[in-house]
Amino acid sequence: MASRGGPRAAGTDGSDFQHRERVASHYQMSVTLKSEIKKLIYTHVVIWLLLLAQMCVGHLKLLPHDQVAMPYQWEYPYLLSILPSLLGLLSFPRNNISYLVLSMISTGLFSVAPLIYGAMEMFPMAQQLYRHGKAYRFIFGFSAVSVMYLVVVVAAQVHGWQLYYSKKLLDSWFTSTQEKKKK
Repeated sequence: MASRGGPRAAGTDGSDFQHRERVASHYQMSVTLKSEIKKLIYTHVVIWLLLLAQMCVGHLKLLPHDQVAMPYQWEYPYLLSILPSLLGLLSFPRNNISYLVLSMISTGLFSVAPLIYGAMEMFPMAQQLYRHGKAYRFIFGFSAVSVMYLVVVVAAQVHGWQLYYSKKLLDSWFTSTQEKKKK
């Protein structure tokens, strides 16, 4: 390498610094995964707000019952699903592994479990709609069970990808932690 005032080292033209300017792959992966998880969390917040609005409108009777149906039982515990998302967001600034692990565990408990219960709770009504064409609950003219199954499918995908990316992020953080301990 070149020194400030002296000659260059033998065998170099001063352009061999490029390899030292690359960011380690696990740091690049961490930034990318955090970005993807944030997008999924914001999508989850939109779903959560829509369910909260439906519950408020249903209970406060702001619209007629034939416009917005009362919420299903699975929607109440699903409201707690905002907590894992907040834990996930709190884990990002300092790469806090324990918050991320708590977020992943509570996502299963507060997000995925109510969705599974919801799919089972609404199955008889979906079956009745499919077999007989009868729906008794409506959301703005659409069958409530159809709308809510759509919500369940989208939310399950959001939470599934969120768990997948969180696991990859956790692995990335463990890689960087192990490399720091080796030094």
